[in-house]
Amino acid sequence: MNNNNLITNKPIAGLSMIVAAAEDGAIGRGGDLIWRISADLKRFKALTMGHSIIMGRKTWDSLPKGALPGRRNVVVTRDKNFSAEGADVYNSLEDAIDSCKGAETFIIGGAQIYRQAMPMVSKLFLTRVYASYPDADAFFPEIIANEWVVANEEAVAETSDGLRYQFIDLIRK
Repeated sequence: MNNNNLITNKPIAGLSMIVAAAEDGAIGRGGDLIWRISADLKRFKALTMGHSIIMGRKTWDSLPKGALPGRRNVVVTRDKNFSAEGADVYNSLEDAIDSCKGAETFIIGGAQIYRQAMPMVSKLFLTRVYASYPDADAFFPEIIANEWVVANEEAVAETSDGLRYQFIDLIRK
């Protein structure tokens, strides 16, 4: 295995991250999403369909129907005996990423995997949720503004119950 990119934490072409995060970085509470934004879920599906998705075990456990169809599901866990029907399991993020070389790949969470993968991703597909959640227990790492360029930014939208959000696509400088 050649981990040169992974050891030096340089961005890897074709490795992206997709997340919906609140202004305070909140992404989850109690092992689940805090909000359900239909447009965000549709965007997630459209962007990841046909590609590899890498997630941690807790994110895997939160999927209501198991493996997401139409994508190669990859789960990262330290548990050497863990198996996941419909997914490939690796015991390190590096091995999971290495298994996806040559394929467009999305890191889809959770918090621990996002933190580990942040230096390695070349694109970030962000849904910014304009709210704060002090009771959240999972957070997205800080986005260092001077490391990214905005490639696309859609207008702020609002759900039927008044939650404001925006799609922002970032490319690493």
